Amino acid sequence: MQGQVAGQPLETHRNLQAVNADGTSAWSGSFPFRLRGVLLNNPEDLLDPTPNFLPWDGGANAGRMGGEWQVFLQAVDPEDRGGTACWMGQNYGNLAWLRNSELSYTNRAWVSEILRLEHDPETGHRFRAGDLVEVTVRQSLFYGGKRNINEGHSIDPQYDFSFTLLSAGYGLPEPELVPLSELVRPDDGNPETSEEIFDPTRATGCEHWQGMRIRIPGLQLVSDPALTNRLGARFYGTNGWNPALPWGQRRCTVTDGAGRYFTLRHPRYSLGPVPSGVFDAIGILNQESGSGIQGTNGYELIVQQIVLPPPEVDIARAVVVHWPDNGTAYMLESSPQLADPVWSPVPLPVVRAEGRCMVVLPPQEAQRYFRLRMP
Repeated sequence: MQGQVAGQPLETHRNLQAVNADGTSAWSGSFPFRLRGVLLNNPEDLLDPTPNFLPWDGGANAGRMGGEWQVFLQAVDPEDRGGTACWMGQNYGNLAWLRNSELSYTNRAWVSEILRLEHDPETGHRFRAGDLVEVTVRQSLFYGGKRNINEGHSIDPQYDFSFTLLSAGYGLPEPELVPLSELVRPDDGNPETSEEIFDPTRATGCEHWQGMRIRIPGLQLVSDPALTNRLGARFYGTNGWNPALPWGQRRCTVTDGAGRYFTLRHPRYSLGPVPSGVFDAIGILNQESGSGIQGTNGYELIVQQIVLPPPEVDIARAVVVHWPDNGTAYMLESSPQLADPVWSPVPLPVVRAEGRCMVVLPPQEAQRYFRLRMP
């Protein structure tokens, strides 16, 4: 395990995630450097870190990464903004440009790496969401529209990144309220286009909140397969609302009811049954553009919590008929008129309390008269 090196510069999320007009990385810094932030998730919440070494085997396991580990950090310094993902995979040797099982972690080595990353080297504290940490970075790659802290797909210890605890239980940042209209435009009906708002200055649109906790209000899941004609491959329906599915299948499509559509990514823990109505989603704004070098689309919300609207409460004005409780079991009767009355028993229970008998009647528009009849 490598510790921090004195004199390493402190980088900002704002600089690290800067992009050009085509979505390529604009960062021009050097390694090593330090980065501070609050952990937004526990590693096991997003990807499956279970050890699963798979050899290259002549390409039979090409692309199969085995265990994966990922956390997001969000800036807390007043002059900084944004967030950054830290990622590590087990079977780098199964990447098409490496093709060498010796470049992957064995199961034992993988477990050792996870233990190293998940515990503060000084105190032994196991890092959890809400901890304020500092990460020492020796390598990073730009992929899918964002710059990730990683090992450069190498098991060489010289590229290890490592965490140091600054404050345990610092607290998760309050999610910023972001209407869907700030992230996407209304769909134009062309499945080949993307309506996600990309601003390379990062002053507006998805880039403004990338890697941060946000709350998108007024969403509803959509499952109509006809939307494939409008959204193409960006339509996922509701089948991804399942924590047991792998990362690539835990995606769903939502709308704000105004012609805008967006992708939600379900975590590895339960969020409850598929919401049937409107809800707010709280989570991490992520980007998975599918491109190794650029990305102006592919934004999604990794959901951590949903907030359902409070139930509607009807308050009605009730009528209470009451009389002294003298021990006689009177029967309460009612009639719609006094001229030629038609008396009938009131089919409601009599409640005795504090020396009185009471019957609570629901509100009625029609006029009614009441009397007590001796048994």
